[in-house]
Amino acid sequence: MVKRALMSVSNKKGIAEFARELSAAGIEILSTGGTARALRDAGIPVVEVSDYTGFPEMLDGRLKTLHPKIHGGLLSRRSNPKDMEDIGKHGIEPIDMVVVNLYPFEETVSKPNVTFEEAIENIDIGGPTMLRAAAKNFQDVAVIVDPGDYGKILEEMKSSRGEISKETKLGLAGKVFAHTAHYDALIADYLAGVTERERSFTEHFTPTFNRVSVLRYGENPFQKAAIYKERTGGLSLPDAKVLQGKEMSFNNYLDTHSALLLALEFDKKACAVIKHNNPCGAALGETAAEAYRRAAKADPVSAFGGVVAFNTEVDEEAAKEMSGLFLEVVIAPSFTKGALEVFSKKPNVRLLELPEILSPEKRRPDSWDMKRIAGGLLLQGWDYSSEDIMTVRAVTKRQPTRDEYEAMAFAWKVCKHVKSNAIVYAFKDRTAGIGIGQTKRVFSAQIGLLNAGETVKGSAAASDGFFPFRDGIDALHEAGVTAVVQPGGSVKDEEVIRAADEFDMAMLITGVRHFRH
Repeated sequence: MVKRALMSVSNKKGIAEFARELSAAGIEILSTGGTARALRDAGIPVVEVSDYTGFPEMLDGRLKTLHPKIHGGLLSRRSNPKDMEDIGKHGIEPIDMVVVNLYPFEETVSKPNVTFEEAIENIDIGGPTMLRAAAKNFQDVAVIVDPGDYGKILEEMKSSRGEISKETKLGLAGKVFAHTAHYDALIADYLAGVTERERSFTEHFTPTFNRVSVLRYGENPFQKAAIYKERTGGLSLPDAKVLQGKEMSFNNYLDTHSALLLALEFDKKACAVIKHNNPCGAALGETAAEAYRRAAKADPVSAFGGVVAFNTEVDEEAAKEMSGLFLEVVIAPSFTKGALEVFSKKPNVRLLELPEILSPEKRRPDSWDMKRIAGGLLLQGWDYSSEDIMTVRAVTKRQPTRDEYEAMAFAWKVCKHVKSNAIVYAFKDRTAGIGIGQTKRVFSAQIGLLNAGETVKGSAAASDGFFPFRDGIDALHEAGVTAVVQPGGSVKDEEVIRAADEFDMAMLITGVRHFRH
């Protein structure tokens, strides 16, 4: 039976209504500072913690609840005679319910231009201590950290004459420890960012994410799935606003992520088309419509049912171009009114708006690129490498023309987003063919030609890894490629360069590879 409740909340949503119900049931309410004022203003009787403990708040509010009369009341086991004897000797009353949520540290450090001092002052000390004490003693204390639980608790108490079941208390305790773990991880991450000039691999890695929604299913219908959002200052796909269409799926998010990162490789107006997490077309254009036309032309069959990303606003003309093909998702920084009217006639197309795409500091993901393995986690930095292809000297006898340089620069940017082994055929403003993820590089070169055919003649090519043999160069020559960019590093590099010279092909070696497994 709950006789005494302690309330100290930063988020005051619903607290007055909850406290009023408890007070009407004869439950004494202890409270502190701003929470006590809010309850009194609502006409709810409150006992100030400082009056209860006989010790005033001090240190500008830093010290309020760290007192034996508080923690003795929380930690004492009602079924343990020695515990009850101990608190009785010292005039300590049991506290049966704790309602606490913490200083808004996450919101504070997410604000632009927040000072270090402000961040430090928003590290809660008393709150987590009370929560952990109450959660440890969940058999006797109900601990509530989520305002969303107020209604459920009241319903249970009304239906069971003021009692809260052990099962409910255990569930609330688990929620508390998840909450405080998240809170502590946020603080650790913030302090690491302040103290380290470059992000490093700490001995313990505790990422912090907040659930956005539970998805219908994962990659396949029998797999459960959800999407979580990371606290980040960089690109954040979960922040995209869904303007229309069906619920986003697990696979939709994966493909949209890939499409968005590729579109953001370019400063000029660009469009990227993704299917099954691989590019099937990318292009630049004077308008969004022109960029889309060029991107889809590279492989219109694969573009069917694909995901399209733009780094520029989608207007009515672009929307009309896309309306002729079934698409799963279109993401852009914005859509004009005319574009939305066109898409409204295709209500199943998911439209995602993410204005942050246009912000220079939001064009890249923050933190680490994480990949799960059985029983572990691999961390790496994101592939931000941006070699200036235009400044690389050819290793072949013939130097590239200006158009060939620009074509290789375009192909190189696309190639880093294609599953390895990858070969990309491109002109200076669009892809011509893409060879995806083969065990042999020469196979990737051949597959890239299947849909492109004669359109690759006169194009340049990019390879994400070195050519192990000259057969890849032979295949590119047969396709009509005139220039190629690759990382180099093979024991056969000289043989490969000689093959390029034999075909009067210009070749650049970057010394940097871009595998994507």
